[in-house]
Amino acid sequence: MADTHDHSHAHGSGHTHNHSQSHGGHSHGPMNYDKAFLIGITLNIIFVAVEVGYGFFANSLALLADAGHNLSDVLGLIVAWIATILVRRKPNQTYTFGLRSSSILAALTNAVFLLVAIGGILWEAVGRFQDAPAVAGPTVIAVAAFGILVNGLTAYLFSSGHKDDLNIKGAYLHMLADAVVSLGVVIAGFVMIYTGWNWLDPLISVVVSLIILKGTWSLLKDSMRLAMNAVPVGISHAEVLGFLHAKKGVSKVHDLHIWGISTTENALTAHLVMPEGHPGDGFLSHLSTDLQKQFRIHHSTVQIEIGNDPNHPCALEPDEVV
Repeated sequence: MADTHDHSHAHGSGHTHNHSQSHGGHSHGPMNYDKAFLIGITLNIIFVAVEVGYGFFANSLALLADAGHNLSDVLGLIVAWIATILVRRKPNQTYTFGLRSSSILAALTNAVFLLVAIGGILWEAVGRFQDAPAVAGPTVIAVAAFGILVNGLTAYLFSSGHKDDLNIKGAYLHMLADAVVSLGVVIAGFVMIYTGWNWLDPLISVVVSLIILKGTWSLLKDSMRLAMNAVPVGISHAEVLGFLHAKKGVSKVHDLHIWGISTTENALTAHLVMPEGHPGDGFLSHLSTDLQKQFRIHHSTVQIEIGNDPNHPCALEPDEVV
């Protein structure tokens, strides 16, 4: 697999058909976010310690709940950071794609972390609604304001890559949601000071959970799709099939598979039936480049078949065969 350029290999396969592989390279590769992760993890560990201390002091479930959530974020950031390191490992004879899929597992793990944290917050909030204790409003406001700064800064560190990398998106969404949540806690703190409505504290924790749940569900769904080798979001199987079928000399396309080998890289395999014969390495090279540019498919393997021997049909032609 090439990381910086396109190349193709054509292999003859007897008298019936030819096997050809084209590997689409990519120049973007996994970006290095080591500094962003280090800063984000350090800031959030400090913030968790502050929230736990003042949460007990102020008797605020909102602060303690947010501290628990931020602790899961620290673990999530660590998992995501490890994944960004592992995806840079080179392929070997055991892991022929390298460890690129670790980024998919990290995104899925982050989604599970968040769901567990949300469940714990909601469980505790139900009990607090029945007997809402007094809350030290000014303390809650001060700590939550600090949270806006910490989470906002950390989210900014990941903002450049959240659209292209599901693993980075997980880290970004966690931090952005936390910043919004902290803002909500600040507002609730002011309202409690002036109204004495202590039930606002568990209410805010429920709202916090629902906000986090919305982003988490999207992360869980997308990472689960990648983990199950589904066609990545943003790529249409039908459009890729039509694109391949429209190539000059192609009469049939079968055994088309598209999946994500990481949260930033996609792969494809397909059989093209070309009765006029093997199209040559130039065809494969251009096909590889076009798949990358039009569909974000970075690693393509294409098998060419002539289809002129009915006694030796392709065993993988039926759609239900994998």
